[in-house]
Amino acid sequence: MTLNGITSKKYFHLIITIVILATILFTLGIIILRYYVEGETNMPFQLSKIAIISTSAGTDKETKDTKWNFDLYQSNDIYLYIDKNNKYEKTEAIKTITLQNFKIEAVEKEKIKIYKPDAQEEKLIFKNKDENITENIEYAGGLESDIKQLKISNQGGIVAFRCSYNNIAEYQTDEEEIKHNELLKKAGIKPEDIKVKVSFDLNIKLEGDREYQATIQLDLPTGNVIEEGTTSTELTETKEFIFKRVNN
Repeated sequence: MTLNGITSKKYFHLIITIVILATILFTLGIIILRYYVEGETNMPFQLSKIAIISTSAGTDKETKDTKWNFDLYQSNDIYLYIDKNNKYEKTEAIKTITLQNFKIEAVEKEKIKIYKPDAQEEKLIFKNKDENITENIEYAGGLESDIKQLKISNQGGIVAFRCSYNNIAEYQTDEEEIKHNELLKKAGIKPEDIKVKVSFDLNIKLEGDREYQATIQLDLPTGNVIEEGTTSTELTETKEFIFKRVNN
């Protein structure tokens, strides 16, 4: 049988078609797998840093038996830095930044609350008040940033929230002088008692309604807050948080 005779057969053309389709599907699979692992590699805005400030404190309440009676809590103030990507060639603007789908893992997770910044307090960014408890926080893009008013510059800025472990224990004392940052230690609280894992979705929405989303997971508190009272850290290796396009 001649070569021309072989190539004229229907099965030969079928094999060629199958090989071409298999090659296309294989290439498409590699692209999808790479996107699943790496996510968006050239976003107009990027998460450049996460700063965490952990503190221990107590709320004084009335008592007749002792001089002091405190409800102890441990708070973690989390700041996310959203910066413009200088390698991105086009001009884009932030419409909203949303923090949502909070999930908590802890010994007594019902005691853990998420707080938005307090709009009324003049000197403090956060205050543990019931009206500040939230399940999601949305920052609106604009000309200027204002954390307390839930505003972020449309060219980048900082968004923040507090994760607080409330009602850890009650501590009573007749001491004359009280240092709030020593209360957890004095009450005999151990690090495993206040260990928290929090995860949430960070959603960046642009003016053209294009959206990017990444799941952020953090272990709290940072450092040895029981011994030191106040600890802080900055996470600059943010490539582990994979952003993917939500639509468009």
